[in-house]
Formats: sequence, C-alpha cells, structure tokens
Amino acid sequence: MTMPATANIERAYNFTDLSKYSFTDRLLIRAADLAIFAIIKVIGATIKFEVEGWENWEAASNGQTPIYTSWHNTIFLSTYFWRRRGIIVMSSRSFDAEYTARTIKRFGFGTVRGSSTRGHTGATIEMVRLVRAGCPGGFVIDGPKGPRYVAKMGAMLVAKKTGQPILPFTIATNFWELKKSWDRTRIPKPFTRARVIIAPPIYVPADADDHVLGSKRDELQCALDELERMGEQWQASISST
Repeated sequence: MTMPATANIERAYNFTDLSKYSFTDRLLIRAADLAIFAIIKVIGATIKFEVEGWENWEAASNGQTPIYTSWHNTIFLSTYFWRRRGIIVMSSRSFDAEYTARTIKRFGFGTVRGSSTRGHTGATIEMVRLVRAGCPGGFVIDGPKGPRYVAKMGAMLVAKKTGQPILPFTIATNFWELKKSWDRTRIPKPFTRARVIIAPPIYVPADADDHVLGSKRDELQCALDELERMGEQWQASISST
C-alpha cells in the first residue's frame, strides 16, 4: 500500500464541507461545535492530571506510532489530555458526528469517516494508510453506539496491517454522568484531580488469522477492564480523603 498523498492527510485534519446541510443545520453544527469546544477547554484547564504507566506510552512511542484505545465514556477528558498530538480517530457518519468531529479537530485531532455500522471498510483502509504515514490512530473502542464496555475489532485490524502497537488507557476522575446517553458519558467536575492510567502496548502479528485477532481483542478487553477497575479504585481512594 502506498503512502497517502499530503492532501489526504490534510483532509483528515480539516473541517468537513457542510454545504450538503441546510442553513439551519449548518448553524446548529457550528454552534454545538463551539459550545462543546469551550466547555472541554475551560473545564480541562482546571483539572490536575497525574499519569500511571507513562513508561508504557514511551515503549509504544519509541520509533513507533501508537493506536490509542479507550472506552467511549472517557472521550471528554481524553480529548483534552491527548490534544495537539495529531491523533486520527474514527468518526461516524451521523449528524451528531459532524459537530463532534469539528470539536476534536480544534484540539488537534484528525478524523476518518466511518464506524462499525456504516462505511467501516473504507474508513479502516484510510486509517491504515494514515497510521503507516506516521499519524497516531485512536479508537473509542466500544463506539459509536455500544454495547458499552465491549471492545470491537477495529484497532486489531489497523494494528495487524500497520505493525503498530495498541495502547489501552483510561482517565479516572470525579465526574457527573450523563445517564441518558448509551455510554453514560463522564463530565469531569472542575478543579479536581484526574489519573491517566496507561496499560502495556498490545501487538498484533501481521499474519494473524481470525482466531489470533479474536484472542488479541480479548486481550484488549481484559486490559481495558483492568484499567477501569484501577480507575474506580483510585477514584474511591480520593473520594474518601
């Protein structure tokens, strides 16, 4: 597979053309984008971060290009903490994804359009090309619509095709939970501590068959489950002090 053209890389980081939408929808997309961006930026700036497992990030980044993976409900603080690193994430083709994609691009992320339900194959191919070109990948691995806390296969396929490591992580903090959202999105409380917990990288062999891919998916599932347990334990410890 050839390296992507510079124009394709730029497209991943640029805003999508909204001309296909009505005037009202364009206003709604831009208003939601700016409002969410402001909320994340303002609250994120008040959070005191600490990191556990930074050596795992270093191991995955030493001459390599990490493929970041976390649960969907950590997206608020993940966007803020990993900002300005050029991470390319999978973005769905829904209306809501238009303004969320614009928001994360303001934080220095890029997107490819697709999901586990629509445009998956083409988006995976584009993600592979971009990761091979040196752009870090990113998956909210139970998205876009769940089931919650169930890892999907996308990161496995990209890791297999690129040889790059999957880097599981979570971010624990005191938060408000949006209980009506499928993932129970977590909004951090301002002026609190947050712990970023990073697991050891996971590698997928280039010759992995379906059985090995499934085994690696299970390995990622276990890693993320353990990170969630560690995060809950840490959160309980700071809540009791």
